[in-house]
Amino acid sequence: MEELKLFFKSYRFTLLLLAAILIGGVAGLIFGTKTAVVKPFGDLFLNLMFMIIVPLVFFSIASAISNMNGMKRLGKIMGSILVVFLVTASVAAILGLTGASIIHPIENADIASIKEVMNQSAVEADAEDLTILDHLVATFTVSDFNLLLSRSNMLQLIVFSLLFGISTALVGEKAKPVANFLSAATAVMMKMVNIIMYYAPIGLGCYFAAVIGELGPQILEGYARSFVLYLILAVIYYFGFFTLYAFIAGGKAGVKIFWKNAITPSVTAIATCSSAACIPVNLATVRKMGVPKDVAETIIPLGANTHKDGSVFGGVLKIVFLFALFGKDLTSISNILSILGVAFLVGAVMGAIPGGGMIGEMLIISVYGFPPETLPIIAVISTIIDAPATLLNSTGNTVCAMLVTRLVEGKNWLTKAVKSGEIGA
Repeated sequence: MEELKLFFKSYRFTLLLLAAILIGGVAGLIFGTKTAVVKPFGDLFLNLMFMIIVPLVFFSIASAISNMNGMKRLGKIMGSILVVFLVTASVAAILGLTGASIIHPIENADIASIKEVMNQSAVEADAEDLTILDHLVATFTVSDFNLLLSRSNMLQLIVFSLLFGISTALVGEKAKPVANFLSAATAVMMKMVNIIMYYAPIGLGCYFAAVIGELGPQILEGYARSFVLYLILAVIYYFGFFTLYAFIAGGKAGVKIFWKNAITPSVTAIATCSSAACIPVNLATVRKMGVPKDVAETIIPLGANTHKDGSVFGGVLKIVFLFALFGKDLTSISNILSILGVAFLVGAVMGAIPGGGMIGEMLIISVYGFPPETLPIIAVISTIIDAPATLLNSTGNTVCAMLVTRLVEGKNWLTKAVKSGEIGA
């Protein structure tokens, strides 16, 4: 009985969202285009979310960077963490795109009708004849500060936020009031997200009813395909790549020590569906694995917010889903690199944003210029993959802690930990 209560407490919002989306989908199938009457209730939710994205992204990223200080062996540890996070997230992005190319989410969808409903004309714009360097400049910078105050320039805002946070951290004590303000503002924005999310079941339910009423059942098959694909990727990554990472970190002994201790953080991740809630368990687990205290206390909290390989998989699925909806080319090298890069950004950078997946989804549609109406469509994907994504996000940080220790302490770190009595032989 207690387990059932814990399950319901952990998943009640997810279950409520699923119920609202299911009711909306059924209503759309039954009443068809008549469900357009409830679309304004969905538009209200979208506008509320887009209204806060710019300050939310700025305060969250700038605050996270500006308050990084006071950690032992900071340079070596942070450098090793950066390398491990970049490599593992890149592997996840490539694996996700490979899987999506084999099991296409909406291969048989009626693209023509979907284009009409989603107003693709708003997406397609005349491309300027720019060089590669011009594209690079336009992607990461804007010509005037006021242009940052638009969700259309999200990558540029992220660059500005990173620079602002780094500058605040480098100034030090004099900038402490600024760092404190950024932290307080982040907490305020988090609370705003929480308040708006109370309306999410109604808003998403109404919008999904209108979408299904227009598109019909063909898009539902896409969700089933996406869920099956995600489960396959999750199993491969969890058992295959986590084992590989543990082997790289400590050889056969590393594999043994990882799987000996992986069950508790894995079960906790599935039970709570929250990477943040798993931090205490993960800290205790990596210490049992022989990870030094300063490494553990740096990588686990940081990883819970900024390293989410499960979210990278989800990012790839959402982008491929939207590309298929709008008939965009998935075979060109530029689009493939773009998908990998944005999916990496969703998992590695947007993981630090309170509100999680929803903000990542807004980043995707902002970067690619998809209409706001596509947000509920990919929000459904986040909801159905929530549990396996948390498993990969959270448990992945424990094996990453082993990799970082390998880089910081050397290849014999596990032997030293056994000899020192930190872990059993």
